[in-house]
Order: sequence, then structure tokens, then C-alpha cells
Amino acid sequence: MTMTDAPENIHDIKFSARNVDVFYGDTHAIKSVDVDIPDKTVTAFIGPSGCGKSTFLRCLNRMNDTIDSCRVTGDIRLDGTDIYTKQIDPVQLRARVGMVFQKPNPFPKSIFDNVAYGPKIHGLVGNRSETQEVVEKSLRRAALWDEVKDRLHEPGTGLSGGQQQRLCIARAIATSPEVLLMDEPCSALDPIATAQIEELIDELRSRLAVVIVTHSMQQAARVSQRTAFFHMGELVEQGATDQIFTRPQDPRTESYITGRIG
Repeated sequence: MTMTDAPENIHDIKFSARNVDVFYGDTHAIKSVDVDIPDKTVTAFIGPSGCGKSTFLRCLNRMNDTIDSCRVTGDIRLDGTDIYTKQIDPVQLRARVGMVFQKPNPFPKSIFDNVAYGPKIHGLVGNRSETQEVVEKSLRRAALWDEVKDRLHEPGTGLSGGQQQRLCIARAIATSPEVLLMDEPCSALDPIATAQIEELIDELRSRLAVVIVTHSMQQAARVSQRTAFFHMGELVEQGATDQIFTRPQDPRTESYITGRIG
């Protein structure tokens, strides 16, 4: 299967969002967004800088809760459950919906402890051998094990930029999330490291839903099966990636794809 092949289970919806608005104080940042995010699929959010794609991404694991002035309205469901109800613990939600940020941000701890941190605080490991097993498995899945297996107790901050980002991916997947959110994960990386992360994204989608915000249309075309185009806080168009890039329905999408806006 190539990266752009659509998986057969495209209709297994992991996240559904309806009529979502986001406000920062008086600023209306996201306007009435409806989107479905299928399981075991890479969904790319594209659009010009400041169009709301990262803001919307952060709604999916309630990261916007950490911003005092931010208010989210509408309906966002993970496997049919409203993630904004009082019964949902945001910390537990973030174990299920992992996140990788634009700049690699390893903790000031050893490589081992970076990966072990999440499973420990969520009570997913009971002893040292279980912890070692999870750390090795996560580093292998992040295609980093062979490079770091002899230096697990050295600081994660001593790795190269591309290795640090793969360490952050290993840390995010160590809690066995069902969804991985990636906010421009390659923008600080060189082309070789970017290619390694893209290969990793393609491998990870066999197990979970991946949502990637990217400023690179080439990257969206390479790694995603679904694409959603944001413009000025609105979700203009969404669909199969090849359809969005070759037969966009909205003139604003076509203008962005062809480079006339952005």
C-alpha cells in the first residue's frame, strides 16, 4: 500500500466534530467547523498561516483548556463520546490522544525516562521489566531504538533534531494512544529527518488515527489519505487527498493549491 492509497476502513470514524467555534477573548478564531476523522488514516489539515488549523487541532485533546482566554463551543466526540463533558478527565484524554509539537521538546531527562514518563504517570506499567518493555517497543515503533539502545541513560536533549522529534513521537505513543496529533512535526527538521518522520507516520497509521497540521502541501500529498483545507477560521473543504489536490470543489481551495493565496 502506498502512502496515498485510501484504507478500506475509511468509514470507521474516530473523531467527529460538529459546529465547533473557538474564541480567544473577543476574537472568533474557528467558525462552525464540521469534520470527521477516520481511524487508521492520516488526515492532513492544510491552509495559510493563521487560518486556524493548529487551533482546531488543539481542540481534539483539549490543549486549548490551558489558555485562559480560550472558549470552545460545539460538539467534539471521540468514539461517540463528548470529550468536553465534566466526566472526561483531560489528562486521561491526552493519554488516548497523543500530541507531537512543531519543535522537538524532550524533557530534561534521560532518553529512557522521556519514554517511560507517560506509562508511569498513567499507571500503565507495574514494574521495571514492564517499563523496559514499553520503552523498547515505543522506541522501535519510532524507528529510534537502534540509534539509542546503548545510550538510554544519556539526556534526550543530546540527540540531533530529527532524533529528538522521533523521541517525542516515542514518548507520545508509549501510552498506546488511539489518535496521534502532529502540529507541523517536520518544520524544524532537515529533508533527511523529514523523510524519516514521514515514513514513520505511514507506519503508525496501521495502528491509530493520525492528524497532521502541515504548511507543506507536498507533505500532505505524500503522507495523508484525507485532507481538510482551512481558510480564515473556516473549514472550506475536506475529502480524499487526491481529490482535494486534483479536483478541488471550492475556488478558495484551488487558489491555495495553485499558490494564488497563502
